[in-house]
Amino acid sequence: MRGLKRSRSAPSGLPTRQLDPGAEGTVDLERRRDQLSARVAELQWDLGGMVYEMAIRDRIRVDVIVKRAAELQNADAELSEVERILRIEQTATAGECANCKAPHSSGAVYCWQCGQPLLEQVSHETIGAPDAPTAA
Repeated sequence: MRGLKRSRSAPSGLPTRQLDPGAEGTVDLERRRDQLSARVAELQWDLGGMVYEMAIRDRIRVDVIVKRAAELQNADAELSEVERILRIEQTATAGECANCKAPHSSGAVYCWQCGQPLLEQVSHETIGAPDAPTAA
């Protein structure tokens, strides 16, 4: 593994597909899925090679392995979400999280990436309350 240098760009925010296919800013999720799939494969390859190199040198560094495994897990989670959105794209509307811009499918309550609520919070007092109190 030594001597190999790869340029790695930082992963950008995950794009979403607009409802109107002709709208400005429409992003191709299939292309993003292919990019993420290649990234996950590369991270798996690197993690396996790194563990092998550590093992043959009898110098296992769990902290380094955990850091790389977490990076792989994040990329795999993003890939899974993109694939899920692509599967339901024909029948449901996808949106994006107002906090982190991660995509979500219709019916999602919390963002899969940051955990923020996706639905507008309404206080229980406003639900079923009359518009104006009547004076007696």
